[in-house]
Amino acid sequence: MLREVKIAGFTIDPSSNTPILILQSDNGEHSIPIWIGVLEATSIVTAIQKINFDRPMTHDLIKNILDKLQINIDKIEINDLDNNTFFAKIFFAGKDLKYDIDSRPSDAIAIAIRYNAPIYVDNKVLEKFDVNGKEIEIFDKTEEGKKWAEYLEKLSPQDFGKYKI
Repeated sequence: MLREVKIAGFTIDPSSNTPILILQSDNGEHSIPIWIGVLEATSIVTAIQKINFDRPMTHDLIKNILDKLQINIDKIEINDLDNNTFFAKIFFAGKDLKYDIDSRPSDAIAIAIRYNAPIYVDNKVLEKFDVNGKEIEIFDKTEEGKKWAEYLEKLSPQDFGKYKI
């Protein structure tokens, strides 16, 4: 089963200064942080804020190509989580065809925003991601790893809303 999510905001990983995209289910029951690159974060934010550049950025170029080919984006799905890596698919629709392509979630979201396409997360991702009530295994046993694990355990869904778009 799929759940529709919206972009709730961004925050920054304090240890690496990496952007974290926060997705939240419509009912607010689930929040999913996804660590993404600076360029992808910039692309997402500029699309949300409808900032245009003199020359097309990568995701705008993709949209321009798809528009010329008369291909639309129906939706994107974040469909798996494996070894802390999220996987997504972009669903395309043309005149006589429908297909999907594997994608990084950040690229899929950056493109979906440009088409006002819905973003979905598969329940199996939510199940894999859900750590409520479970013992969390810390893989990085260094002091830095322990501090990071402690920081993550103390996060609440309200913390993810600190940096709204």
